[in-house]
Amino acid sequence: MVNQQAEPIGQVISADGTVIGYRQYGNGPGLILVHGGLQTSKNFSKLAEELADTYTVYIPDRRGRGLSGNHGNKYCLARECEDIQALMDKTGAYYVFGLSSGALIVLQSALTLPAIKKVALYEPPLWLNPSIPLKWADRYERELKQGKLAEAMTSILKGTADKWDFTTLPRFILLPLIKLILLADSKKIKPDEVPIKNLIPTFHFDYQCVAEVAGKIESYKGIKADVLLLGGSRSHKFLRIALDALSKVLPNSIRIEFPRIGHLASDNSGKPELVAVELKRFFGK
Repeated sequence: MVNQQAEPIGQVISADGTVIGYRQYGNGPGLILVHGGLQTSKNFSKLAEELADTYTVYIPDRRGRGLSGNHGNKYCLARECEDIQALMDKTGAYYVFGLSSGALIVLQSALTLPAIKKVALYEPPLWLNPSIPLKWADRYERELKQGKLAEAMTSILKGTADKWDFTTLPRFILLPLIKLILLADSKKIKPDEVPIKNLIPTFHFDYQCVAEVAGKIESYKGIKADVLLLGGSRSHKFLRIALDALSKVLPNSIRIEFPRIGHLASDNSGKPELVAVELKRFFGK
């Protein structure tokens, strides 16, 4: 691992005028990392350090977070793809990695941006059957509108967290723990970090992206880029099912599953060093 600090922060202007800020690490061919829900660019700092000896790594803050502007009145998946396009235009990067909802953005970008040569996806939350209601998401939206952030966070975790996680605890036990976590986080936050409580409302837009592509997996047959599909054995079953379906649809894909690892493997709190090994192997071919 190359233990480098981030280079000076940069920014690009997306097609609709939104400022997209990013952090830069290392030297070499350009590689963009796209974070998932309840995250910012800072969540990929360890992964970037693992990759910095081989690539110039660019990590944008997605809309509504940290260094970047708001989601805007006409937010949709296309706006996220335009943000990737703007960063590619400035940096010349044509390798892209995404986690979770970030992987959905990368997947859609690979379909619409022909300059992308290779993409790596960690468990995009593809909803294969749009007729099945997600009760946890409905509850999250109600709690968010009521300003109940801890309750909304609890609903997110109960609906999306890995198997065997502490979030399998009954809700009446988990909720007080989440309140304590949010309080502690707000007290220790650093000047260049975003409090978790500020990220909870942004999950509305992540879910919007998931709903936008629900049931449309066949559309990805048109992707010409090489694709690496990554996942963990501890992740939710529906994520593994989505990867199985993608592996059958995508014309040029490789599938790898990490044993005893969950959805947030590429996060600072996960096993970014293991993810980095596979990314170097894939993008280095």
